[in-house]
Amino acid sequence: MHPARKLEAVVSRKVSWAAAGFAAIAIGAGPPRTWNDPAYFDGHRYHQPEPLTAGFQGWLKRTTTSRRGPWRKFTDTPPGPPPLVCVTDGRLRVTWVNHATFLIQMDGVNILTDPTWAKRSVAVVGPRRRRPPGLRFDELPPIDAVLISHDHQDHMDLPTLIRLQSAFRPAIYTGMGNARFLSRQGISGARDLNWWQTSEIAPGVILTAVPARHNSGRGVTGGDRTLWCGFVIEGPSGSVYFAGDTGMGAHFAAIGAHFPHLRLALLPISGFLPLWYMHERHLGPEAAVEAFRELGAATAVPMHFGTFPNGDEAELQPAAVLREVLAAAPDVGPHFVILDNGESLEVPPVGAGTPAPAP
Repeated sequence: MHPARKLEAVVSRKVSWAAAGFAAIAIGAGPPRTWNDPAYFDGHRYHQPEPLTAGFQGWLKRTTTSRRGPWRKFTDTPPGPPPLVCVTDGRLRVTWVNHATFLIQMDGVNILTDPTWAKRSVAVVGPRRRRPPGLRFDELPPIDAVLISHDHQDHMDLPTLIRLQSAFRPAIYTGMGNARFLSRQGISGARDLNWWQTSEIAPGVILTAVPARHNSGRGVTGGDRTLWCGFVIEGPSGSVYFAGDTGMGAHFAAIGAHFPHLRLALLPISGFLPLWYMHERHLGPEAAVEAFRELGAATAVPMHFGTFPNGDEAELQPAAVLREVLAAAPDVGPHFVILDNGESLEVPPVGAGTPAPAP
């Protein structure tokens, strides 16, 4: 690159980050004191009310001492049946594709969360996928909206997003600062949202970005320059909470208070070992049950397990531990449905009975 153009690009980046910082200062009076506040960008990074305490040194210790439980090299399972074209008349249908990727169908709208059909969780060097996606990409229905919880590569997979944009031109919603990054990668039109900011996906279907306790960054350094979040989708058929990546925190109670009649909660249960490092940023099975109680949701579906070996837990450990926890929690157990890749759930209305996977 010509030196003058290189300097111009550097100045442009610094001006953009400074502008984002000033905008955040204008929106909020400082770092968020509670999870009811919007996130705050200080010109360098975003802040959350319950900061992560295990920083770079913790990451280095975890990386050098990691001892992962056993995983099979690859389990080739057939995909689920082609999904319905759309769902209306008060129905709510959710299909687990893999990892944190769900197809949510409600009120005539088709929504994908953190879509990935990638072979690895991180570019060319991350852990390989151990099961195929539960839906064939070519059998997806028309996708109206894509939700991206944060910029980690197993949640923001650029080749999948480029493919989706080419096929469907969906609206893309994500946390603050990510739209600019996506635009540089050729994925245009994404909309940034701060915590508690809303957008209308379709007439009568409202999306709200909600807090998560996590972090961001696509490399070892320079983290937290973009915002991480979960989402709540509200429509005539009810409301759905998608947690994205998050550890335990008081934000679940705040989300439950804002949305007191959640019909469905999609909660991660893996990436929780080693516990001393992971518990602040990833839910495990026990924490997911606790979060479910805090949310007050009617039905829960676990996610973020069995696809990529990103934590130290064994392949089958998260679901096995969750079943043990649910067996000891009769108030919660009937409300959790553990789906297989490609399996769907017709979510019952709030108070309508015990959920079960769709045939």
